[in-house]
Amino acid sequence: MLEEVFLPSTYGAGVPYELFATLRRQSPVCRIPEPEVGPWRSGPGFWGVFGHADVKHVLRTPSDFSSHLGATQIRDPDTPADLAFVQAMMLNTDPPEHSRLRRIVAAAFTPRAVRALEETIAARAARLFAAGRCDFVEVAADLPVWTLAHVMGVPEQDRRLLYDWASRVIGYQDEEYAHLSTAEDLSPIGRIAVAVRPERRPGVNPRSRAALADMFAYAHALAARSKGRDDVMAAMLDGGLTEAEFENMFFLFAVAGNETLRNGIPGGLLCLLEHPEAMELLRARPELLAPAVEEMLRFWPPVMDFRRTATRDLELGGQPIRAGDKVVVYHASANRDETVFPDPDRFDITRSPNDHASFGFGPHVCLGAHLARTQMRAVFAELLRWDVRLDGEPVRLVSNFQNGLKHLPVLLESRS
Repeated sequence: MLEEVFLPSTYGAGVPYELFATLRRQSPVCRIPEPEVGPWRSGPGFWGVFGHADVKHVLRTPSDFSSHLGATQIRDPDTPADLAFVQAMMLNTDPPEHSRLRRIVAAAFTPRAVRALEETIAARAARLFAAGRCDFVEVAADLPVWTLAHVMGVPEQDRRLLYDWASRVIGYQDEEYAHLSTAEDLSPIGRIAVAVRPERRPGVNPRSRAALADMFAYAHALAARSKGRDDVMAAMLDGGLTEAEFENMFFLFAVAGNETLRNGIPGGLLCLLEHPEAMELLRARPELLAPAVEEMLRFWPPVMDFRRTATRDLELGGQPIRAGDKVVVYHASANRDETVFPDPDRFDITRSPNDHASFGFGPHVCLGAHLARTQMRAVFAELLRWDVRLDGEPVRLVSNFQNGLKHLPVLLESRS
């Protein structure tokens, strides 16, 4: 039973909320095995953390639960060199180093900076939809990729590269996403990247530097083009980053910058389609849009888990954790914790308070949370102008990390 928590195939059929509920009651902190999966070797196992309070504690206590020691993915990097490289990413650092890196790019994501983008985002959202049948996953991916490219100064013809890179990294456990390549008619710097795209080899960690040679070639070419400009790339260049820090910061923006919304927007729509009474309530009371987005994030957390590494021998949830042990917090389970959320399996767009874990807690709380919320509100404000219904079966991403949909076929009909 416990290996189901780890296996990617489990999540291809749906998040195992019933299993999570059982574990919260019986073993809120417990050992989870890491069996071999296809070409991916087995791992040493880890401590799974399923209760809201324990999840929050782990994320808020980097002195005990490090993002740096083993990085933040369940799977260990393949080599010491791979680990050393990813440790330069802001996501995989602890304070005070994390604070230094975060300050370099934080100005692009302040509420004031996001407010300056609101009208532009709303205008883009208004052009997303057309009457007829579509795959909503594909349509909804446009806004986060476009917004991220706008913030980073990526040329319009290269935006699809961001989509492909995120697909390869977040969907490496899914055959359909693992080698996705959809970018065409690229700029000269986009063609530089494609020319050095590595051949996909089974079992190679998709987050290693070798597997992302095309992304990093593009990052350096874009940086040369961005000198003297007022954008995130220029902030990176002026921030005194090492080469590894710069490449990893670009990775973080290009992948984490759009993956949350690529999962959250289609997942949020599916929540509304499966709960039509909530859609009708939102149409009748559009002032509920903000709490509705929070409930979508709780009910369909875009990221299901994150890994930490114990810095010392300690106790968590009554279990003895040893220095060096992997500790994996399950946001998806914390978001259904009945001690925090009354009737947690009910989708309730009026829910308040809503202390969901989807954007994390502590020093690593999502830097782009405000921008993500703004984009989600823009999309769903526009969707209220349409009648939407399912036109086929949703298809889930096979991943034990990202709570994604690969396909969501819908029919759209204007209400005006």
